[in-house]
Amino acid sequence: MKIPTDWTFRNAGVAAGFDRHVREQLPWYDMATGAVAHIARHFVPDGGLVYDIGASTGNIGRTIAPMLKARKATLIAIESAPEMIARYVGPGTVVIGDATTFDFQPFDVAILFLTMMFVKIPDRKPFILKLQKLMNDGGAIIIVDKVHPPSGWLGTVFRRLTLAGKVATRSDPGDIVAKELSLSGVQRPLSDLVLPPPPYTREFFRFGEFVGWVLTKDSNSLSGC
Repeated sequence: MKIPTDWTFRNAGVAAGFDRHVREQLPWYDMATGAVAHIARHFVPDGGLVYDIGASTGNIGRTIAPMLKARKATLIAIESAPEMIARYVGPGTVVIGDATTFDFQPFDVAILFLTMMFVKIPDRKPFILKLQKLMNDGGAIIIVDKVHPPSGWLGTVFRRLTLAGKVATRSDPGDIVAKELSLSGVQRPLSDLVLPPPPYTREFFRFGEFVGWVLTKDSNSLSGC
């Protein structure tokens, strides 16, 4: 896949090579996908509604498809890039548009898998608050995203951990650098200050500069009761 000078998902070449490319760049991608699916199945009731926000080519939808079918649950996949939607393979209804202005209905689970880092910074907190208000009792918002590494030496270690993971997949070093530079001004890490504090937000995954959280409406949702 040719890396564009300025990264965009609205590129037919990017869409065509996305599924392979993302696994080369993020070696933990499939493991995190599986973790998200595992968590989601604990919060989706019979006849429930799930949103996949920033659906790309349908990775999340394909992974949770058996659970959706068994529970007769509905999936709505939202993606802003028509080029990615043209490659979408998965269940549910696909909507092309900006998720921050989308008219959401009350839902049981919303999944944002590597999505928030591409949302404009001023829109992030209002968007999360909007989703929280529409989440049904007993539901969850599942987020996996890039964050700012810690300061000092540990931050260097975390950044190198991410690079080491990419190199381990035998990605071309030139492509790794080109991708990093292409993301300049396009991808901005998510601050955890945008998210509600514990016990409403709990971390379930961390690899270098990437973190996964589960947001719930009340603390009892994760208490095992």
